[in-house]
Amino acid sequence: MSRRVGFAVVALVALSVPARGQNLRQQVRQLFTFGNCGEVVCLDTTVLFGHGLHYIPASEAVGNTLIAFLSTSIGISVSNTPISSASSGTSFRFEGGVPVRTSTSGGPVFGERAQTLGRGRWFAGFGITAIDFARLRGVPLDDITLTLPHQDVNVPGFPRDTLGAPAFENDVIAVRTRMNVSVLVASFSLNYGLVDGMDIGVTVPIVRTAVSGTSLASILLVGGDTLHRFSGTGTNPVLTSTSSVDASATGLGDIEGRLKINVAQTDRFGVALVGFARFPTGNEDNLLGAGRFSGRAIGVVSARFGDFSPHANVGITVRDATALNNSVEGNAGFDTLVSPWATMAFDLLGSWVVGKQKVDVPPPVVYLAPARRTLAVTNIPSQQDDLLNLSLGFKFRTRGGMQIVTNALMPLRDSGLQPSIMWTGGVEYNF
Repeated sequence: MSRRVGFAVVALVALSVPARGQNLRQQVRQLFTFGNCGEVVCLDTTVLFGHGLHYIPASEAVGNTLIAFLSTSIGISVSNTPISSASSGTSFRFEGGVPVRTSTSGGPVFGERAQTLGRGRWFAGFGITAIDFARLRGVPLDDITLTLPHQDVNVPGFPRDTLGAPAFENDVIAVRTRMNVSVLVASFSLNYGLVDGMDIGVTVPIVRTAVSGTSLASILLVGGDTLHRFSGTGTNPVLTSTSSVDASATGLGDIEGRLKINVAQTDRFGVALVGFARFPTGNEDNLLGAGRFSGRAIGVVSARFGDFSPHANVGITVRDATALNNSVEGNAGFDTLVSPWATMAFDLLGSWVVGKQKVDVPPPVVYLAPARRTLAVTNIPSQQDDLLNLSLGFKFRTRGGMQIVTNALMPLRDSGLQPSIMWTGGVEYNF
């Protein structure tokens, strides 16, 4: 198995195209930068009164907020990639020095059950998760729109601090972005039964994040004049500009440590406490991790009725970052033998944001002339990023005792940065 693990990790690293000169976060910003003048929006500045500069404050404010939102969403999604449960495989307890099996099925994929590995026993697992993100809060990644409003300037003869007067302040720059964001995570897990009822473990992920896309910016001359243009003349203005990015980065992700304590266990029911710590070992600027420490504690209740084993987990995740919310976690599911060598695992995985969403889209802009109206600066909605996912997987036990794992995870609500489906495959072994 070690050869397979090593080959997969080497192959993953070899596939990367490292970002040179700029990190991945900076290159994502290029999608919202138009022209080569050193500013985020390069309009013709030779027009009277410097109209070419009047979109820079808005583009910087709106652009910086949106870039932070997109980058944070990608980083959080990478950091929150579910790691296969170490409850997998066969678990034991010792009675009079003799190991006694406490499970019959192959165990859950992402949920936790109360049983521990057993004193002196090991669990090793290797998995690859492939994620092609499809939407952001329900908006397709190939149809993200951004609207840059004109700066509210003071012009003699017009009311002060009245956006929309003069008429040229109604001109906007409409940006349409098509993005492709994908993540590939190869993770190696190792867990050990310290004593009966207590396991410790660590998971080390290698992450590859790739971002590509194009943006088209179009100046909409609502005011009627051609004072705003990328280039050209007043009679033949150039009103569009494009930008693009194609970059990736590969490296160590956020390492996770875990401690599991079995509080009570009978032949049918069990209760346990599990603690997780994710360390900011992934490069935040290259979107390989969240960039901040997070800790998670959950309570586990599980049961066994023959070959059918239901479980429920409830807990909380605390993140050491002013821009990231804490969250309440919960999942419920079961695993069951469908044949002597195959297990089916099902889970509903939920995560609910605590407090007001800290990372959000830019607020709308209010025009006061020629009539009061509100302009949304993006089609991405403002909302709480509560998650609900369905996980369905299978485990196949080989003659040598190794288990082959396959799993599909599907989002059930539009929230955060999400794929249409997330695939996981791997192998695990108890010894």
